Amino acid sequence: MTDTELPPIDVNGMAHVNLTVSSFSAALEFYDQLLPFFGLKKVMETETFAYWVGGRTALAIQRCAPEYSREVFVQARVGLHHLCFRAREHDDIDAAARFLKEIGAKIIRGPQAGEWAPGYYYVLFEDPDGIRLEICHVPGRGLLKEGVSFNNASKDY
Repeated sequence: MTDTELPPIDVNGMAHVNLTVSSFSAALEFYDQLLPFFGLKKVMETETFAYWVGGRTALAIQRCAPEYSREVFVQARVGLHHLCFRAREHDDIDAAARFLKEIGAKIIRGPQAGEWAPGYYYVLFEDPDGIRLEICHVPGRGLLKEGVSFNNASKDY
């Protein structure tokens, strides 16, 4: 059997995402508020790294190298465009938006409906480095439902 004949595997979600930040203390303060609200628990913190786990995922932040400390996130640059958490309920998006306003997060859009899948509902916001984050809810099987496809008519990703 060659490598091309191996059967595919079925992954069980995204294990973790690690974001490099220029303002570690501001990012730590932000994520220390946001991630517990999203149900993640901080399991590690050092002077340069923090790690939260929950909801079949994990998120880490780490301090950037000193030579990059004046840089900010640029969404159209090579690399991460944005990171999206999936909420269990439609109302969770409204609750998240209220919470984001409470903590002074910069909200880009939402909460509002999106065109990408039937019932898509989201809020898009930024962390202190301007890294774009989203939380969305898609009812049912979303794009995995028979006969449903991704709608990319909107270029507003």
